[in-house]
Amino acid sequence: MNAMMKATVFVAPGRIELTDKPIPDIGPNDALIRITTTTICGTDVHILKGEYPVKSGLTIGHEPVGVIEKLGANVQGYAEGQRVIAGAICPSFTSYGCQDGVPSQDGGGHGHGYKPMGGWRFGNTLDGAQAEYVRVPDAQANLAPVPDGLTDEQVLMCPDIMSTGFAGAEAANIRIGDTVVVFAQGPIGLCATAGAKLRGASTIIAVDGIDDRLQISRNMGADITLNFRQVDVVGEIMKMTGGRGVDASIEALGTQTTFETALRVLKPGGTLSSLGVYSSDLKIPIDAFHAGLGDNKIVTSLCPGGKERMRRLLNVVASGRADFGALVTHTYKLDDIVAAYELFANQRDGVLKVAIKPR
Repeated sequence: MNAMMKATVFVAPGRIELTDKPIPDIGPNDALIRITTTTICGTDVHILKGEYPVKSGLTIGHEPVGVIEKLGANVQGYAEGQRVIAGAICPSFTSYGCQDGVPSQDGGGHGHGYKPMGGWRFGNTLDGAQAEYVRVPDAQANLAPVPDGLTDEQVLMCPDIMSTGFAGAEAANIRIGDTVVVFAQGPIGLCATAGAKLRGASTIIAVDGIDDRLQISRNMGADITLNFRQVDVVGEIMKMTGGRGVDASIEALGTQTTFETALRVLKPGGTLSSLGVYSSDLKIPIDAFHAGLGDNKIVTSLCPGGKERMRRLLNVVASGRADFGALVTHTYKLDDIVAAYELFANQRDGVLKVAIKPR
């Protein structure tokens, strides 16, 4: 019989519990990772509330930082005891989606029917990372060594939040000298702001309703901050751009209002890059859409995974271009994860991201 570990499981809507589970067995292409730090994502809160369906008893969490405990026989180029991360999306690189250049959509089109959220397996279709151990499938494609000298907190954003935020900036077709607006400055929006700066935008406008978050966004690369509770965002942005509109809008919240505002400030020929997870149908207003004649692009992204994506993100962290560790505002023991969920789900005490430590 397997030794036991502590794991955070979804029980029923409104109920997440810490329980004992067997430490996972691994197959020849897998790795067993001992978790040293993980975190809670907004998507986990959707699961907690029953807004995104997963099986009762599933271990949740999809942002692993840890140490290789055990390697499958086929996994080459890694060593037990090595510090690693794996992306929230851990593609197989064998599917049609992967070979078609969209590895984050691994899992659509396998002939088993389409599962929304593409290649997202941890805490969705497989037991996840809010536990003492996690099994990483297709480990050779997904494990990325953590450079010496980087703390768990510094790299904790790489598996999901940085990869998602940066994907929003990459999909926005940002060119050097562009003006870009990022709607919502939660963890993903803050990473999108940093990504827009790395892509060469020369004016970055950050929009949020919380002044503390707008202050942090300045540290992540924002040049101008707008509190939507205090100003007419559309009017201000059109004034700033001389009526032209922005080159790109990044929407990092997932509501009708933010989507529509992102469209209203966009120049003809601009790109709206949508990162939000929407929970109801969107309407596209005919005037903001130029009746379909505006040469606009509306693009969506899911965080790319795989070791090459993680390697690049780790390079960005190591370069010190932005302080991603600063997004970790609270630390909890795994034993106290129910309290951590309560804090995070209610967005109390200035929380951005919570570090969860099994030991």
